[in-house]
Amino acid sequence: DVIAAIATAPGRGGIGVVRVSGKNLAAMAQALTGKELPPRVATFSSFYSADKRALDQGLALFFPAPHSFTGEDVIELQGHGGNAVLQLLLHRCLELGARIAQPGEFTRRAFLNDKLDLLQAESVADLIEANTAEAAQSAMRSLSGEFSQKINTLVSKLIHLRTLVEATLDFPEEEIDFIKITDASNRLTELQTQLNALLTNAKQGQVLREGLQVVLIGQPNVGKSSLLNKLSGEEVAIVTPIAGTTRDTIKNLIIINGLAIHLIIARTLAAIDKAGVALLVGDALHTDHPADVAILARLPATLPVVRVHNKIDLAKVSPRAESRDEDTHIYLSAKTGAGVDLLREHLLKIAGWQNTGEGIYLARQRHVTALTQAAGHLQTAASKLNTPELFAEELRLAQSRLSEITG
Repeated sequence: DVIAAIATAPGRGGIGVVRVSGKNLAAMAQALTGKELPPRVATFSSFYSADKRALDQGLALFFPAPHSFTGEDVIELQGHGGNAVLQLLLHRCLELGARIAQPGEFTRRAFLNDKLDLLQAESVADLIEANTAEAAQSAMRSLSGEFSQKINTLVSKLIHLRTLVEATLDFPEEEIDFIKITDASNRLTELQTQLNALLTNAKQGQVLREGLQVVLIGQPNVGKSSLLNKLSGEEVAIVTPIAGTTRDTIKNLIIINGLAIHLIIARTLAAIDKAGVALLVGDALHTDHPADVAILARLPATLPVVRVHNKIDLAKVSPRAESRDEDTHIYLSAKTGAGVDLLREHLLKIAGWQNTGEGIYLARQRHVTALTQAAGHLQTAASKLNTPELFAEELRLAQSRLSEITG
């Protein structure tokens, strides 16, 4: 089918784009613009209705297959960014035989036509949804194929090693000492080192992509709103001396060292279902209050909890972080900011985020899972060096897991 869609976000803007993809679109391009469009050249043109009325004017581009994003013929009309005019252009494309594209269908066709692998296709959405500059740069590395290249290099080395092993199995009468001739042990060690480095990178990429969900809980009037405002650097929650002012859930996104932290203040325990960590905010004047202990008892056992002791300026206590009773206790003042940096650092530690400045590839859970499984198969293979049949099978399984990442 020929598919068409508005490619720019809803709303008004200086420029709006309508994109069409399919086979043999030269005639459609001429019907839309009244002229023959040269390939891959931005041409200023009016865009016409069926009765030759000008619907809009702007730049028209025609990308003949296979040199386009989808690998098919692609028309791109860059007109004015108003909803009404874009709908008119889209309707005209439908009149000429196109249908509305399904969500993600342009990228899906790029994948099916081998213009992108699965990892790159996923990174298109990740690039669009990136909350931080670091996440956007990492997604762009994946989209440009850097992550895929690392995977493909490992797969190629696995195939080479598998070839040597399976040749030994296919020609047993040659009585070749496979272990010595192929240097299988050293080859495998090199593969493991490279795979483990990529796995570490991918885990960082997963943290960068997903960020950290942080829920602030505690008794009324202990300073949850003040702490949220101090972490956010802006007044996003009402702060008054009246207990219970915060009636509804309040959410805000902050960036710490390149990592997106989603802060949530809620009055119910239901808000912690998707949290990665809970900040139990208390009053440093009343440490280990029975109400705090009761809240702590109701939290899931698997949820990391940070005990935040606020108002140290009133309690005359120095800012500090310490481990006690299997919990981390951080003493701070949301009013003065003393000790807040200790909390920021601990949140990054919980998330497992280390902004090393090196190239990180934005990764999803399925990527990390596949890499972990592949590493497990290589580890098992290392124990089967003297059993070529089992050694070869573990290499095959490792290759299969890696290939799942790129599709």
